[in-house]
Parts: sequence; C-alpha cells; structure tokens
Amino acid sequence: MFSSRLRAAAPLAAAVIVVGSSGLSHAQNSLPLAQPRAANLARMRAELLNGGLGAYRSDQCMYVTGAEECLVSTTNEGFRFQFRGGAPGWQQLIPAEPTLETEVIISRDGDRILSVPYNGPLRHPRQP
Repeated sequence: MFSSRLRAAAPLAAAVIVVGSSGLSHAQNSLPLAQPRAANLARMRAELLNGGLGAYRSDQCMYVTGAEECLVSTTNEGFRFQFRGGAPGWQQLIPAEPTLETEVIISRDGDRILSVPYNGPLRHPRQP
C-alpha cells in the first residue's frame, strides 16, 4: 500500500523538482542584487532633493526593478543613474514635459549615495 502511494506521488515530486530548478537558471541571469537597491536609493534622493512626492516624480524608468533604462554605467566605483523628473503628472502630458534632470552615483553594494553630480534644469532636450 505504501509503495502504491509513493508511485502515485512520483509525478508530483518530479514536477516540483523541474519547477524549482527552472528558477535557478532565471536567478543566474537576473540583475545584481545591489542594482535594485541602488536604483531605489537614487530615486529617493531625487525625490528628497526636489521637494518630496507632493512636488516631484522621477521618470518611469526609476520605478522599474533595477532601473536599467536610467542606468548610465556600472563601474568599480558604483552605479550611475541619470533620469528626468518633474511635477506629479508630467509623464501623462502629451508630450511629456519633464523639467528637471538628476544624476546620482550609488556605491557598488547599493547602500550608499556617493555623489549627486547634477540635479537641476534639463541639460539636453530629448529629441522627438
């Protein structure tokens, strides 16, 4: 009786192993653990510098895990993010009208702000 239960459970056990191991290959190709932390820290610094969430919203790319679209470079120094922002709702305008640009460098471990090389008016208008 015990062996028939074991045989009945075998397909389920195999499925669990296959599903569980598929996550391993996905994890190996994912972002460095520090990158999402670094992106969050950079976004929060821009929010603080520009009056808080009641007055400012970062570009949508800063709300995506790891902010890859706003990541300018990754070096031994750390992560360099460059992104636009503006008053709440700026991205819903047609065309979107950002008013500020921020550049933040975060440590390689994603835990410290190393510098804010720029936070001010747009330096280079985007091309349509």
